[in-house]
Amino acid sequence: MLPIAAALDDVGYGSLECWGGATFDACIRFLGEDPWLRLRELKKAMPKTPLQMLLRGQNLLGYRHYADDVVERFVERAVKNGMDVFRVFDAMNDPRNMKAALQAVRSHGAHAQGTLSYTTSPAHTLQTWLDLTEQLLETGVDSIAIKDMSGILTPMAAYELVSEIKKRYDVRLHLHCHATTGMAEMALLKAIEAGVDGVDTAISSMSATYGHPAT
Repeated sequence: MLPIAAALDDVGYGSLECWGGATFDACIRFLGEDPWLRLRELKKAMPKTPLQMLLRGQNLLGYRHYADDVVERFVERAVKNGMDVFRVFDAMNDPRNMKAALQAVRSHGAHAQGTLSYTTSPAHTLQTWLDLTEQLLETGVDSIAIKDMSGILTPMAAYELVSEIKKRYDVRLHLHCHATTGMAEMALLKAIEAGVDGVDTAISSMSATYGHPAT
């Protein structure tokens, strides 16, 4: 990653997601690397571009819940080592599991992005997402992300969801779609038409299928 970092830094991206999620575990388990060193080196190589990470709320980057003081300390260390934007989510869409992390991020001066983990079911209606958006805004966020990790967000559903959130709330809104089902490009296009503020893409060699639409 480091050889291309300077070129990426010159593009002018809103942010570059480069840490968190499974990458922290993979650094240690499979590569024998220090993930904290990786973060510092990437920040040094890309000083102009905000770095972004995926944070599993109360789970941090692990596979169980951690105490609030551990969450706060982890966030403090991540900011100190160069992280700028924290996309905080909970797999069950429980805002209680995002609250401590979001508050810690804001208390340390970084960008706290609350997340709607999109799915479909009889229980997941438009009102479900509007209610969660309102709860996240009450907690305190700098932006909201719609995270379509399964690639099941249809173009028209994307248009409706983005339109209704933007109509009701004055909040910066991002869309993250995986290309698993082939709908992601059109979902991003319809979301842009509806007024979404940012979309996630991937470099062409890593795009499509389980990745994101190409930049």
